[in-house]
Amino acid sequence: MRSQWALQDAKNKFSEVVSAACGGTPQVVTKRGVPAVVVLSFQAYEGLARRERMDDSFASFLLSMPTDGDEDAVTLPALKLREVEW
Repeated sequence: MRSQWALQDAKNKFSEVVSAACGGTPQVVTKRGVPAVVVLSFQAYEGLARRERMDDSFASFLLSMPTDGDEDAVTLPALKLREVEW
């Protein structure tokens, strides 16, 4: 089954495009020969959205870490260096 469609073909055979996407094969629709959109099953879309939310929340977590100029930054005690003989 096809996985790439010209826009006009995708319009004319939209039910085929949707059926193929629901079957697990993302369908690329091109406009003037250039990929324009992808038709996915809702399950595939939910998986991508869930992954994006997880990535976003992890990024938010990292960005919320205290920085050097932050008032709430954790202050560490000064390090004491020891002498090492060579």
